[in-house]
Amino acid sequence: MRGIIYTRVSTDKETQQTSLIRQKEELVKIAEAENIQVIDIIEEKASGYEIERDGIFIMLERFKKQEANILLIQDDTRLGRGNAKMALIHQLNKMNVKIYSLKDNGELALSETDSMVLDIVAIVEEYQRKLQNVKIKRGMKRAVSNGFDPSMNLLGATRGGGRKRKEVPLKEILRLRESGMTFHELALMLRGMGYSISKATAHRRYQEHMKSLSID
Repeated sequence: MRGIIYTRVSTDKETQQTSLIRQKEELVKIAEAENIQVIDIIEEKASGYEIERDGIFIMLERFKKQEANILLIQDDTRLGRGNAKMALIHQLNKMNVKIYSLKDNGELALSETDSMVLDIVAIVEEYQRKLQNVKIKRGMKRAVSNGFDPSMNLLGATRGGGRKRKEVPLKEILRLRESGMTFHELALMLRGMGYSISKATAHRRYQEHMKSLSID
């Protein structure tokens, strides 16, 4: 298991600095006890109501690249307060990141209200994806009825010779992936746009792109 430790205080006061050190020390001990390999320790001094924190973006990027799958925090307020906290927990849930809390002595335990809010957000996002799919399908049907031939988008489909690298719309894959779609969902959507692409191909090209960014 690979994890990231995240600690936060709201001010530069000496007492807050002591809290930051204590959080880190206690979380390191927990990681060692649970046999979690810590790949990064992020410390921040910022308001919990502020979502634009450098440490948060670094943390989310590393989870997005699947460099780790566990987040260790003192308690949920270290992630943030109010809407900022809920937005971050929602993003972490979408990336299948387990959140370990010192306060809960294990996986983060949400209040009934917080759990309800997250459920509502997930439902809304699911219906947004469905509406987007319907919109694209309707657009494709209208285009075909107006004479559009989807096969024209299959680059190289009529070319002879051996097996060639399939051309795929990388920008569309990245955009759809950022919107929260699974590779299965985005493959279906791209097919509706005229691209013959499998879930495996979409996933492979996405991973190749992410690796090229890390190398750069």
